[in-house]
This record gives sequence, C-alpha cells and structure tokens, in this order.
Amino acid sequence: IPRIPLDTDSCTRWLDAHYDPVANLYTFSSCIALADLHGDGENKLVVGDLGTGACNIKLKVYKGTSLVSENTLLDLPTGLVSFHMDQHEPRTPAIAVASGPFIYVYKNLRPYFKFTLPPLEVNPLEQEVWTQAKEDMIDPMSLKEMLEGIRFLMLDPQEMETYVNLHKQQPLRRQTVITCISTLKKNMAEEDAVSCLVIGAESKDIYVLDPEAFTVLSKMSLPSVPTLIDVTGQFDVEFRITVACRNGNIYILRRDSPKPKYCIELTSHPVGLVRIGKNVVVGCAQETLLSYTQKGKKLWTVYLPAPVMTMGLMDHHTRGFQAVLVGLSNCQVQLYRDKNLLNIVKTPDVVTSICFGRFGREDGSLIMTTKGGGLIVKILKRTAVFDDRDTAPGPPLAQSIRLNVPKKTKLYVDQTMRERENAVAMHRAFQMDLSRLRLASARAYVKALESSLTPMSASLSEPLKMNAVVQGLGPSFKLTLNVQNTAACRPVMNLAVSFLYDEALYSMRPSFFKIPLLVPGLNYPIDAFVECLVDKGISDIIKVFVLQQGKSAPLLTAHINMPVSEGLPLN
Repeated sequence: IPRIPLDTDSCTRWLDAHYDPVANLYTFSSCIALADLHGDGENKLVVGDLGTGACNIKLKVYKGTSLVSENTLLDLPTGLVSFHMDQHEPRTPAIAVASGPFIYVYKNLRPYFKFTLPPLEVNPLEQEVWTQAKEDMIDPMSLKEMLEGIRFLMLDPQEMETYVNLHKQQPLRRQTVITCISTLKKNMAEEDAVSCLVIGAESKDIYVLDPEAFTVLSKMSLPSVPTLIDVTGQFDVEFRITVACRNGNIYILRRDSPKPKYCIELTSHPVGLVRIGKNVVVGCAQETLLSYTQKGKKLWTVYLPAPVMTMGLMDHHTRGFQAVLVGLSNCQVQLYRDKNLLNIVKTPDVVTSICFGRFGREDGSLIMTTKGGGLIVKILKRTAVFDDRDTAPGPPLAQSIRLNVPKKTKLYVDQTMRERENAVAMHRAFQMDLSRLRLASARAYVKALESSLTPMSASLSEPLKMNAVVQGLGPSFKLTLNVQNTAACRPVMNLAVSFLYDEALYSMRPSFFKIPLLVPGLNYPIDAFVECLVDKGISDIIKVFVLQQGKSAPLLTAHINMPVSEGLPLN
C-alpha cells in the first residue's frame, strides 16, 4: 500500500491505517455511511459509487480494507443512509439509497423494497389537450400550438406526428426526483431506535416517510429546491429539519409547521451543512465557514484558505468530543471546534467525501475518498488531545468576547443630549485645543533642536547618538556615557565631552574628556565617577555636552537625573 505523505501536525494525532489511490470510489459525503449490517459489532463502510456517471454505478460495502459486496444501481445515487426499520432481532439496520424518484431499501445487503415518490399534480389544461389528442379530436399541429401556450413544446413539425402517436395512449404523469435524504428518530432517541426517512425533492417539498409501511407521514413545502439537509429530534415529540436550498438560503422547519419557521439568508451558496448541538455550521462558496443558532442568529465567521469541497461531523461518543471536518481544495482537511482551528490533515489528493465514526471495532476512524477515486482511512490515536486554543494566525480569542456594556444611565442620556445641542461649539473648542497642542509641540521640538537637547544629533556632517547609565547607591556613583557615530563611512574627529553640575552637591573626576576620533558603527563608552557631597537626601541634574572644536553650540546635550544618595559622604 502506498504511504501517505505525513505532516508533523497530523501524524501526532492520527494513524495512517490505509490508503488505496486506485480504489475507484467516486462519491460524495451524502453517499457514504458506516453501519453494523450483520449485528456482529463490526461496522462496515457503505458507499454509493457514482462510477463514471453512465456506468459502474454500484452500491459497495467494505469490511476493513476489502470489498465484500457490490450491488448495481440503475441511476446515480443522490444520498445514502442507514436506519432501523423495525424492532426485530437481531437489530440490523437497512440501507436506503435515493436515486431519481425512487428509494431502494436493502436489508442484509439484498434488495428489500422500492419506494416511489408520489406523482405531482398535472396541469389541467395539458391533461385536457392530451385527452383530445388521444381521441383524435385535434391534429398534431393544433396540439403543438396549444402546448406551446403552456410550456413551449420544442419539436420540428415533421417529428410532431410520430411523437403524438407514441405518447397519446400513455397516461400523463408528472414525476419529481429526490435531491437529498436523511433520517429522523420515530419516538425514541436511542442509537438503534426506529427511524423515519426524510426526503427532499426537486418539487420543493420535504417528505417524512413511515419506516415500516413507507407511507408519507408529513409533507412540508419550501420556497426553493433543497440540496442539503440535517435533521434532529423525534417525529412523535419534537423535531427540526434544517435545509439548504438552491436560492442560497437556509430554512428551518419544525413539527406541525408546513412552511419554514426561520430563514437564514447567506451571501453565497452553501456547500456543506453540519449541526453541532443547537448550532448550525455552514460552508459557503466564498471560502467562508459560518455558524448560526437554530433561530438564524449569526454567531461567527471563519475565512478559509481555499474553497470548501465537503464537510462532515466528527462526533466521538466515548470522549464526548464534537467538531466540524472541512475538506478544502488545497488537499487539506481542517478540524474546527466553534471557530477554533484545532488540527490540519494533509492528503495526497483533494477530498470529496468525509465520514467519521466506528469502522470495524475502532471508534475514531476517519474515512475519506479523493477526487481521483482513492480511499483514505485514518484512526485517531487514543492519546490524541485537541487543544481548544486556535492554531490559526489572527487576533486572540479574547477579542471576540463581548463586553458587558452597562445600561444607559440618566447622566449618560443628559450628556448625549448636551453634545447634540452644542455639537458645533464643542467641535470648535476641540479643534482650537488641538491646534494649540500642535503649536506647543512644534515649539518644544524646535527649541530642542536649537539647543541640541535631543539624544541624537541633527547635524548631517556629525551624526551622533548618545545615552547615559548611572550605577551605584551613593554616595559614589559611576556615570557611563555611550557615544556612537551613526554615519555610514565618515569618521568624526576633534570631539570633547564636558559636564555641568552643582559643585556644592557633586564632585566629578574627570569632568572633561577629549575624543580624537569616532569610527562609524562602534560604541565608545566613557566612564566618569560622581561623588555626592551632602547627606540631606536631595539630588540634582547633571548636564552633558558633546562639543566640537571651532563650534560654540554643542552637538548633543543630555540631562541626567541623578538618584538620591542612600549612603553618607565620607569627611
């Protein structure tokens, strides 16, 4: 078996159990399921294989890494689910495959039942026209003219007579097709409880089917054609059906409500739909991951690095851990809990379907199929730990926490009213104060430049930088000056350093230095020793001047605030 290219992040949490790049599995997340088909405690992988789209359309069952069963399907599958039909022992689930207008039910891997969606109501005018054609009351050309007024029958005149003679004796029917399928517990929440089938149809309808008689228990209407569906609850108690439609909206249906209760309008079309607890996570075509409450309130948005290909739920029952698996077009599968990116799994090809659950006897199995028909099986390590911290770059989590803003007080309201009434005067006063502040800052800056009070020289011919460090507790201090030439290649010569201080408080040795040469880029430390002469607990400023021969104004000036001496001077 070829080895999967490992990445350092995923290999610490996942075991690479199996990879078959030529498994010839072409499917989507809606057509893949894990089920204990024989009641022996080992879950099998059931896949609705799309084949090439015209042939090799099969229902395949894998036990471990080997293919154990194949059943040919007559049409492309749109969805596949496992469900319990009855209370008979042993408790083995059935497989329902939605294909065209039919649902094929398999029990013990054998065909068991075929359900057909009820036909839609035929246009009365069209029914009347075909009845007249059947009784030869109108000719084919008159039939075409009447049908064109209804739905524009596009046929050449020479083909009309053959078409009418072929179809006029057949009953007129209008049939819809299934677009999505899911399951809904009947009256108990246990894992092996009897479940109803929930079907979305091209006719913008949602059907809930009885699991034993396969009759329609409930029918609900939508404003658009459903494409993705998620169901929670129990049919006899309370349930919610979340449906993503082709118009880019998400609708939430509830019990005893034939029309949607809530509507979520998205900015782009949904690609994946996963429910976690009471929240719904939607992957959109604009490379975003959105979360909403079951009432349609938006919680957060995550921007993804690539378009979403598929989504799945990671529900680890033994650990009580739930997260969202998002397959991207850049050969990555990202794991999100809330808006936090917990893990990234790199794959050798683009993933088209994801399924997490119990496979064989391993609870934490991740099954993926790729765009090239490959099959990937990974197992979550028992020692794997997912941190709640976000591994993606960006702002910290605390930034998204809402502040507890207090309620508006009467003082706040009065202040708001005063600001509204005196907005012009307040703005002019603010601009006046701002102008004064700018003027004072500019004057102080010019004064600092003129008196060389800045720590860096403003002269282009002698670019210098200086800082000072005072060491000691007193009465003796060590004063270190660091002088540096910041020029690129030109040295500075004939410099002198002089100190100005209160001779009644301090004595310095030496108080004057000469620096014959400053090489660019080097730091020149100059040490001077300061002695405090009084014990009154006072201190003063020592001024440092960097001078150049032939110039009266200093190049640099520094004011050093001396600390208070903690010792007593020696007499």
